[in-house]
Amino acid sequence: MKVIFFDIDDTLLGTSNFAKVAREAAINMMVENGLPLSHSEAYNLLQEIIVEKGSNYNKHFNLLTERVYGKENPMLIALGMVSYHNVKFALLKPFAKTLDILIYLKSKGYRLAVISNGRTIKQWEKLVRLNLHNFFDEVITSEEVSIEKPNKGIFEESLKRMNTKAENSIMVGNKFDVDVLGGLNAGMDGILVNSNLSEDKLNEIRKNYPEVIIIDNISQLNEYL
Repeated sequence: MKVIFFDIDDTLLGTSNFAKVAREAAINMMVENGLPLSHSEAYNLLQEIIVEKGSNYNKHFNLLTERVYGKENPMLIALGMVSYHNVKFALLKPFAKTLDILIYLKSKGYRLAVISNGRTIKQWEKLVRLNLHNFFDEVITSEEVSIEKPNKGIFEESLKRMNTKAENSIMVGNKFDVDVLGGLNAGMDGILVNSNLSEDKLNEIRKNYPEVIIIDNISQLNEYL
């Protein structure tokens, strides 16, 4: 039985824009409630912290207030966190036909799993909030295995978790170098979906990796599986 491994962000659901909108909403709330910076100053400082600590760091707002006041401001931190999460999850939606495709794949007997760079609880939270969690047998994250895509180690660990072989597995993701090429290097097949690559780059992939399937969005998966 074949196993299909999915990336989450911008593969099953769109996440590229909601983080920015949610961060702006959080900064607005903090500034309106006394943070002594302009919106642009506070947002730029937050962006510096995110670059410094990484997007999966879970105390961005703590560090923001600490750098402004010299110590944490619990009220502003809470306001920022609540605003961020309220906006983020209001905007969090699967791509059109994601649910239909997952139902189709399960009906065809495929086993499904996730391979994601990021924090384990965050990935599960997205799936649970969108009621997609029951489709997946495993969610393997870089936090759990201490290896990030495209390192083939995370793909090999995922194969072990699913008790399958690379030749019976497919990696589906929106980033060629991270998701698809990482899977290919571990011996899997690859499907590139919802990529924002230029047509020249896509043609280069078609030429150099003819085995890779390239589709515009997840709704086209049933044409190949």
